[in-house]
Amino acid sequence: MLFVAIGWDAADSKEKRPRVRPDHLAHWKEMDEAGRVVIAGPMTDFAGSLFIVEAESQQAIEAHMARDPYLLQGVFQRVEVHPFKGVLPSRTYGAA
Repeated sequence: MLFVAIGWDAADSKEKRPRVRPDHLAHWKEMDEAGRVVIAGPMTDFAGSLFIVEAESQQAIEAHMARDPYLLQGVFQRVEVHPFKGVLPSRTYGAA
């Protein structure tokens, strides 16, 4: 199943992000290497970060987000996780 997760940045995230980034990337390494991360990265206006990931359940990705160093160390002020249905590109997802 696909999920979209959003980590909403805290007001001082721009200063914290570079210091916490290595731990954040290490946290995501296993999922990335397993091919479960479709795409992820920061929004360039410092609103937060977006993740589209494959997970067994919403609870699994919520638990993963809850352990993310960006949340634990205050880069993210909060996170959201929502089920997601891929429609485009059609070469990947076929007919909707």
